Amino acid sequence: MRPVNRIAPAMPVGAYQTFQISSPRDTMIAAACEQVGCPQWRQGWDSVIDERTELGTAQAAYIRTQSRRTFREMRTEQGLTVFRFESGQRCFAEHKTRPEIYLVRDGDWRGNPTGREREHSRAADWVEDFGENQLRLVDQQKKG
Repeated sequence: MRPVNRIAPAMPVGAYQTFQISSPRDTMIAAACEQVGCPQWRQGWDSVIDERTELGTAQAAYIRTQSRRTFREMRTEQGLTVFRFESGQRCFAEHKTRPEIYLVRDGDWRGNPTGREREHSRAADWVEDFGENQLRLVDQQKKG
C-alpha cells in the first residue's frame, strides 16, 4: 500500500471539521428508479408483449389491472401489444444500491478531540452543511 502524503496542518486538530461520505461493505438496499438514475424512469419505455402466449396474457393483464402505471396501448402489424410508459414513473425492475453514510465530525485525520459527530439522513443536507462550512472558511480568510 502506498504511504499517504499529507500536508502538515497549520492549526490544532480541534480547528478542523471532516466531511465524509462512506458506504458499508457488502450491504445492498432496495432503491427507487430516480435514486439509481434508471434510464426507463428518465425517458420512459416500451414493453412489447405477445398476448398469444400464456405468459404474455398474464403480463398484459397485470399491466392493465395491477401495475398502477400510466401507459398507452398500441398494436403492431405482427399482432403484438406495445405498452408505452411515460417517463417519471417506476419501472418494473427491482433496483439495488449501496447505502451512503453522510458524516460530519470534528477534527481531521489526527483524530476527533471532542468526539462530536453527526450523520445527515439526506445527501442534500450534507451538501448544504459542507457549502456553509466553505463559506464560513472564505469569510474567515477574508477577515485575516
